[in-house]
Amino acid sequence: MSAAARLRQAWQQRGPLALLLWPLTLPYRLLTALRRALYRTGLLKQHRLPVPVIVVGNVIVGGAGKTPVTLALLQHLRAAGWRPGVISRGYGRQTISCRPALPTSSAAEVGDEPLLIARSAGVPVYVARRRADAGRALLAAHPEVNILVCDDGLQHLQLARDVEVCVFNDEGIGNGWLLPAGPLREPWPRAVDLVLHAGAAPGGSAPQFPLSRRLADYAVDAKGRQLPLAQLRGLKLHALAAIARPQDFFAMLRAQGLPPATEEALPDHYDFSSWKRPSDKRLIPICTEKDAVKLWPAHPGALAVPLRLDIPAAFFAALDARLASLSSPRH
Repeated sequence: MSAAARLRQAWQQRGPLALLLWPLTLPYRLLTALRRALYRTGLLKQHRLPVPVIVVGNVIVGGAGKTPVTLALLQHLRAAGWRPGVISRGYGRQTISCRPALPTSSAAEVGDEPLLIARSAGVPVYVARRRADAGRALLAAHPEVNILVCDDGLQHLQLARDVEVCVFNDEGIGNGWLLPAGPLREPWPRAVDLVLHAGAAPGGSAPQFPLSRRLADYAVDAKGRQLPLAQLRGLKLHALAAIARPQDFFAMLRAQGLPPATEEALPDHYDFSSWKRPSDKRLIPICTEKDAVKLWPAHPGALAVPLRLDIPAAFFAALDARLASLSSPRH
């Protein structure tokens, strides 16, 4: 087991390692509270954009499913008559400038998650180190956009927001302690507007809705063609994942009747520039959509399996009600 896996395991209980690290949470808690207070009092300036902003984020370290939730939100907003755009920091990119994420961009230019959104959602996507800069650039280039979704950024307090959606995976809040003794980036519960949770409800006063994840019943190749998963059964598959919890992807493949012949867990946001295909040419690489946008340029024979979310209609009704309550003239 890797050091990262051991630490994640320790974060699920208040055991010896977590207790040893607990004193280090005190300065982290103090700095988190001080930073929030500076924004609340106006000593640090928040930047407000001229359209409503929805932030999709989490309070835990690692993957919680923010990008799939963002994609589901975009689909709902478009169906409801909104014209959305997406802003992001573009984690893992090799550039620093504010720029659009286009379907023809590379993950090195804009980050893997913004590139996946740009290719999947058909909405304008911009990345910048400061999300407000990305928002202003997007609105200048696409004046038809009347709502922005920020993929990640719950702790990016510089950007003012109208709706906060907090996403939890099935590990919930773990042992409930802050980094480094636990998985929390900030104390929970904290004020948010809506909560989506894959495991037990994490507590707090915000409306909370269950979330389930599953793989689509098809894979996609580099040309966008869909292959039913049933056609892959019996083939030798090399499953690889460069996500926060790669074992989740491997388990979902097995649940679909596709037990991988081999599995390869890579660091989250791995760029695949040095990745080499297994020597056994009978092995077919199969990965997540996020990994595929980086893998396909050099390995077009890989297959990607999209992730699907089941989100209750009550969540979208609550979101619509929250958006309808925004009474500021700018909206």
